[in-house]
Amino acid sequence: MWSSYVKIAWRNLIRNKMFSAINVIGLALGLASSILILLWVQDERSVGTQYPNARQLYRVMEHEIADGRIVTDEDTPGILADELKRVLPEVRYAAGFSSPEEHVLQGGKKTTRQEGHFAGADWFRMYSLPLLAGSTESALTGPNSIAISQKLAVLYFDTPQQAIGKTLRIDNWQTYQVTAVFENLAPGTTEPYEYLINWQAYLAREPWLNVWENAGPGTRVQLRADADPEKVGHKLRTFLKGRNKDIGPYFGIDLFLQPETEAYLYSHFTDGHRDGGRIDYVRLFIVVALFLLLIAGVNFMNLATARSVKRAREVGVRKAIGAERAALIGQFISEAILLTALALVVAVLLVNLLLPVFNQLTSKQLALPLGQPSTWVALVSILLAMGLLSGSYPAFFLSSLNPVQVLKGSFRVGGGAQAVRRVLVIVQFGLSMLLIVGTLVIYRQLQYIQQKNLGFNRTNLIQFALEGALVPNYSTFKNQLLQLPGIQAVTYAKSGPLGNNNTSDGVNWPGKDPTAAIQFTMTAVGYDFTKAMGVQLSQGRDYSADFRADTANYLINQAAADRIGYKDPIGKPLTVWGKPGMIIGVLKNYHFNSLHKAIRPLVVRFQHKGDAGVVMVRTQPGQTQQAIASLEAVCRRLNPAFPFTYSFVDADFAKQYRSETVVSRLATLFAGLAIFIACLGLFGLAAFMAEQRTKEIGVRKVLGASVSGIVTLLSKDFLKPVLIAILIASPLAWWTMSNWLSGFAYRIDLSWWLFAVAGLLAVGIAFLTVSFQSIKAALMNPVKSLRSE
Repeated sequence: MWSSYVKIAWRNLIRNKMFSAINVIGLALGLASSILILLWVQDERSVGTQYPNARQLYRVMEHEIADGRIVTDEDTPGILADELKRVLPEVRYAAGFSSPEEHVLQGGKKTTRQEGHFAGADWFRMYSLPLLAGSTESALTGPNSIAISQKLAVLYFDTPQQAIGKTLRIDNWQTYQVTAVFENLAPGTTEPYEYLINWQAYLAREPWLNVWENAGPGTRVQLRADADPEKVGHKLRTFLKGRNKDIGPYFGIDLFLQPETEAYLYSHFTDGHRDGGRIDYVRLFIVVALFLLLIAGVNFMNLATARSVKRAREVGVRKAIGAERAALIGQFISEAILLTALALVVAVLLVNLLLPVFNQLTSKQLALPLGQPSTWVALVSILLAMGLLSGSYPAFFLSSLNPVQVLKGSFRVGGGAQAVRRVLVIVQFGLSMLLIVGTLVIYRQLQYIQQKNLGFNRTNLIQFALEGALVPNYSTFKNQLLQLPGIQAVTYAKSGPLGNNNTSDGVNWPGKDPTAAIQFTMTAVGYDFTKAMGVQLSQGRDYSADFRADTANYLINQAAADRIGYKDPIGKPLTVWGKPGMIIGVLKNYHFNSLHKAIRPLVVRFQHKGDAGVVMVRTQPGQTQQAIASLEAVCRRLNPAFPFTYSFVDADFAKQYRSETVVSRLATLFAGLAIFIACLGLFGLAAFMAEQRTKEIGVRKVLGASVSGIVTLLSKDFLKPVLIAILIASPLAWWTMSNWLSGFAYRIDLSWWLFAVAGLLAVGIAFLTVSFQSIKAALMNPVKSLRSE
């Protein structure tokens, strides 16, 4: 029975080549797009789950309650990990983990700049990184121990085994002994590093982290298998009470656990509540994948239902000779599954062909694992689901036809079938409209970000590390740079102009509410800060060597001035960390963080030399490359132990929105595919309807109908459901994109013209698709169309 189903299905596919091709191409594109999306989704959801002990791994997070707000982050006291392991029996392992740092490593005769972290001794026990040399028991236990990747071991010492016991000099200052070599981390790892240094070395370098009142690095824990995370979380909530003396009735820090398996996807918190993160993009693209599959499936249903007139006689004859309805349903479902199977084969070929481009676009290393049984289970499931979805309505509709009416020739496609086709077209173009609006909104938001005035001039601005011999010789270094052609200004800053998350409540002034714990963002700069950065002052002046007292004074931004409440801040007293001074200038608000965050109150201290930080150099327009070459020559002469590396601030700014850029490109790609697939189905419907009305068109032309009149007649039936789709989809698109934009503190307005443009685009594409067949039919010679009459 099934073999006959397949034979009949194959003959029907061959007999109707154009409609079969339209269905196969539409389904193949929908399936290929969905498979690519689902591979990306699977990779996103797998982050944090690759560790053997993933279910017991947690990050310790803080809810910092201050100034009427709750701010959530991963910053914790540097001594928290050891204390948790000592006090809580449920904690099996605990390790501190610093923010990533770039350092210059010298091993043997090679010197390179690498990125790594400081980590606690339990790190390898918790995350089970495979070691090629050394052991988890000895790695990171000594005060000067360092674990390095296989890449670094080969680079410096030829083999992992030869690296053990050798020394690496870091920043031409501190020497560490290699105690372990771990396998290279997989490309695309969310927390990449080439080395890990013992945690005690970090606490010795940063003594401020040895007190409970200060927080900075992260803390990771592994609970015992029988531990209850809720009970541990309850103990953590008040863990700092009595340890942190700053905690009072108006300021507090609640600790809590976030599972390692959720940390990557659920990273965004608002007022102490988890409300998304990258999971929003995962959910978005799961919906997009379903949209594409649905649009492709609708094509099949529409064309199969429209062609029911041609299949009616076949159904009538088969019913007349005794065919059961179940057999007919099986026949049509088999045809749908066969067609879907062909489309799936094409889709798999397309996926393998497009994966290198897709990986480059998403910065991932995805592959279709055809060697795994789970992949085939998934593909077969998709095949059956799509076959049943796309073939069910045509099967039940055609099998229900009355054989008497069909064989008498009195069968006509009823209003119900036509209504279903219209509904399906509405669904297709409604979904396409959602994708078009989403693409336009994401594109405009990214354009807004790129073009927004950040309050400082990020073009022609270079930044690089102040390190090594440049730290004690900064004044000499700066003076030499200012003599170089193409350099406008040079300044020092404790941190770069983007991504400053250093905050403190240690700011006081006369009249401040003693019960208020107000958080200020903190940074330190040298002379010529406003000139080099291009930041404007609303009041007062910048730091100047002409005023000796400036070393104890402060700059604030307008947000800080508003929060402090001084009507005229210049000359007013301000105390920071117990050091009194006065305000000498008010900076106009500028963005020192992502546009996802509102501008926070900022206090700028003076720090001219004696500490590592960042040098920012503004170059003359058109002379940047010449300035960089001269700058490198000076750095090599004054600081020969350190390779010169730099970055452009505008490029660093663009990197902050890498996720949004990838989403924009993917949205554009898949919106275009959705429109193409929908129009492919519309093209097939228009071709079929024009074929069905060939004689009607011939009669109308003989009676004097114009080409434009016939085109309008044939097009309006298709454009009506498209217009209805636009009306239905517009409010859904507005709601969806409003939620997406709410993640940005600074965003575009959802103007009406965005929806008008999307609607006109959908109507225009639909009209062009339909009018091609309509014009072709209208231009046909009526003699040919009527000769059989």
